[in-house]
Amino acid sequence: MTVLKEKIKKNTNSIVQDKETKDLLSRSLQYLKAGYPIHFTGPSGAGKTSLALALAKKRKKPIMLIHGNHELNNSDLIGDFTGYTSKKMVDNYIRSVYKKDESVSETWRDGRLLEAVKNGYTLVYDEFTRSQPNTNNIFLSILEERILPLYGSKKTEPFVKVHPDFSVIFTSNPEEYAGVYQTQDALLDRLITIFVDYKDVDRETSIVSEKTDVTEKQAKAITTLVSTLRNQCKDDSGPSLRASLMIAKLATEQDTPIDGENEEFKRLCIDILGHQVSRCIEDDQPVEKAKELITKALKSMKATD
Repeated sequence: MTVLKEKIKKNTNSIVQDKETKDLLSRSLQYLKAGYPIHFTGPSGAGKTSLALALAKKRKKPIMLIHGNHELNNSDLIGDFTGYTSKKMVDNYIRSVYKKDESVSETWRDGRLLEAVKNGYTLVYDEFTRSQPNTNNIFLSILEERILPLYGSKKTEPFVKVHPDFSVIFTSNPEEYAGVYQTQDALLDRLITIFVDYKDVDRETSIVSEKTDVTEKQAKAITTLVSTLRNQCKDDSGPSLRASLMIAKLATEQDTPIDGENEEFKRLCIDILGHQVSRCIEDDQPVEKAKELITKALKSMKATD
């Protein structure tokens, strides 16, 4: 259990901050300063986590990262007893008297949420809707009464006051995604929820060309291909910006021409995009249909330098 520093620094330094992104971060930072938690929601691959980490870094406070999952519970968030420690003391001060005292006590370790609350960290709770709603209920008292109840801690005080510098940023995927729980209205009412959608082709092109070794022309060809396939899918289940980055990176590493007529490039695109496209196809043979759609989209891609 450690506070993220260097790892987050690397992630946030690489985020491409165009005018729209800078404006979003600026507004969100003002909301945090006013005491309101931020909630970035939107489809997978839209950049919610990168935004949350970039926003957290702007607060210039230590950052704690928690990933939501269905097994997360109060012990993970608040803390738990990790074992026992024993202490022995032998008194031979008087030669004729032998005295031995032994005591055993439980060892307590703070959970990530408790550590962040006590020390005024910025908490990034990534994909919090993958945790069960009853687990997330603990945030109601944190955001409303500014206290963290110490359930099951056996401590003298029943709660810890929230540090004035503590702030929290949530991210989530839409409710129709697999493994996502419906969030209680009482919690959502306390958040400023901002929808983060996929960027347009030009903005995705800038990101791909900046984060990989491809030219802007090559990046435009890749992001246009991915965007075309994404638009044929419903419910945001198609390929995301991550797919564009994977194609660009692997094509560069394997010295594969970014050309829709090149067989190696075709195979690379089918391997990366095939499953994602097949998930949104209603057909008896979705995998084969996905290959057909990808091949068709590749035919319209022009050869690049």
